[in-house]
Amino acid sequence: MRMLKGIHPLLSPELLKVLCEMGHGDEVAVVDANFTAASLAQGKALIRLPGSDLPQACAAILTVFPLDDAVMQPVAYMQVCEQPSGYTSTQQLSVIVQLQEAALADPGQCLAMERFSFYERVKQAYVIVQTGEMQSYGNFIFKKGVIN
Repeated sequence: MRMLKGIHPLLSPELLKVLCEMGHGDEVAVVDANFTAASLAQGKALIRLPGSDLPQACAAILTVFPLDDAVMQPVAYMQVCEQPSGYTSTQQLSVIVQLQEAALADPGQCLAMERFSFYERVKQAYVIVQTGEMQSYGNFIFKKGVIN
């Protein structure tokens, strides 16, 4: 049960607390159900949202999470293996369109990262949020900015 007004229902007290604790430049990884989240968390916060898909979870988090406007690409996502450069999955495109429609980031501010480079970056994330997304490569990283 929610006791606050205007808070997206996917934002649990645990998730809100962690997002609030994060500082400027810290990153949140929002990943799919198949992602190796537990092993890459390495003792850091891992929050599961099994009833949500990638676009829902990203939309909820971005209602309270400012993106870093001091960097060129505050958004990163895992590049789909064995696809041509520039390819995005349906779920990835959905999140990129959400970002653009909400005037949070344009496609040029979203970095496609090679799979193993993405894993290394996730190891540095402040928190990993694992969704119930079943489509592979449904993995994003958002860098936190400041509240203006």
